[in-house]
Amino acid sequence: MSTAVGTEQAAADDRPAPKRRRRRWMSWTVVALLALWAAIRVGGLEQGSFVTQLMTATPYGAALAALTALLLIRRNRPAALVAALACVTMAACVLPRVIGADQPVANGAPLRVLTINLFGRGDAQTVVDLVREYDVEVLSTLELTPAEAERLDAAGLKELLPYRVLQAESGATGSGIYTKHPVTELTDLFTPIGHNMPAASMALPGGSAVEIVAVHPNPPLGRMEQEWNTALGALPPASPSAVRVLAGDFNASLDHSAFRDLLSRGYVDAADQAGRGLTPTWPNLRAIPPVIAIDHIVADERVAVRRVEVVDVPRTDHRGVFAELRLP
Repeated sequence: MSTAVGTEQAAADDRPAPKRRRRRWMSWTVVALLALWAAIRVGGLEQGSFVTQLMTATPYGAALAALTALLLIRRNRPAALVAALACVTMAACVLPRVIGADQPVANGAPLRVLTINLFGRGDAQTVVDLVREYDVEVLSTLELTPAEAERLDAAGLKELLPYRVLQAESGATGSGIYTKHPVTELTDLFTPIGHNMPAASMALPGGSAVEIVAVHPNPPLGRMEQEWNTALGALPPASPSAVRVLAGDFNASLDHSAFRDLLSRGYVDAADQAGRGLTPTWPNLRAIPPVIAIDHIVADERVAVRRVEVVDVPRTDHRGVFAELRLP
C-alpha cells in the first residue's frame, strides 16, 4: 500500500507544475511572435498600420530575439533555437547597413545634398551653418512654413542657395527645394500624394543636369497606411535619360517593403551605401532620442555615394541627412 502511494506521489511530482506550464506557454508565445515578425520582414508581407509601423523596429526585433534565445537556452532549448533563427533572419536584413556597399564608377560632377524636416520651426541659423559647412548644392526642406522660409533667408540662405522651388504652407504640408545653381520646376514628373512634394531640374556647371524631388508622404498611421503605400509607389522611377535624387522624410525605413520596392526601381539609399543605414533620424527630441531611420537621400543607382552624415538641428523632431555624391 505504501509503495503504491509513493509511486503515485512520484508521478505527481514529475508532472509540470501550473507555474512551469504557464512559463513555457509564455515562452512559446513570445518566440512565435518573433518568428512571425521575421517572416513578415523577409517576405515583405506587412499589412495594416500597426504591422507596417512595427517593421521600422526590426533592428530592435533582432536584438530582442537574441536576448530571448539567451534567456531560454537552459529552460526551453527548442524555443531558444526558434528565437535564435528569428534573430539570424532579422540580423541578415539589417546588418549590411553598417557595412556599406561597393560604389559604381562615377566620373561626373560632385553633388552635395542636405535634407531636413524643419517641423515648421527648425533653427534657421543652424541650417544655414550646415549649408555653409558642407558646401551644400541642394537643400530639400520638409514641413516648410512661410515664416520658416523667411527666417532661413534672413539667416543667410538666400546668398548661399539663391535658386529655389518652394511650396511653403502652414502646418506640415509645405516643402521646398533650395539650390546653388539655376533650377526649373518640373510640374509633370509625377503626382504627389500626401504633403507638397516639389520637383525641379538643376543645371550643373558644364551643361549637365540633375532632377530633385523633395519627398514627404503622410505617415502610415491608421487609415493613411494605404495612402502611404500609394504615395511611395507614385514617386518617379529612375530614368536612363536623367539622373534623379529623391530627398526627404519618407516616413519609411529600409524594413518597409514599399520603400524597398522604390529602391528596386533603379535607386539606392545613400546612408545604406555608406554604412550609415542604421543611424536613426526620428524622433529627435530632448526627452526621446532618435530610434528609427525614416529620413533618406535616395539616388540613381549609377551615382556613387562618397559620404553620408546625420546632423542635428535644434527645434525640429527630425535629424538631417547630408550626402556627398558623384554623378555618372
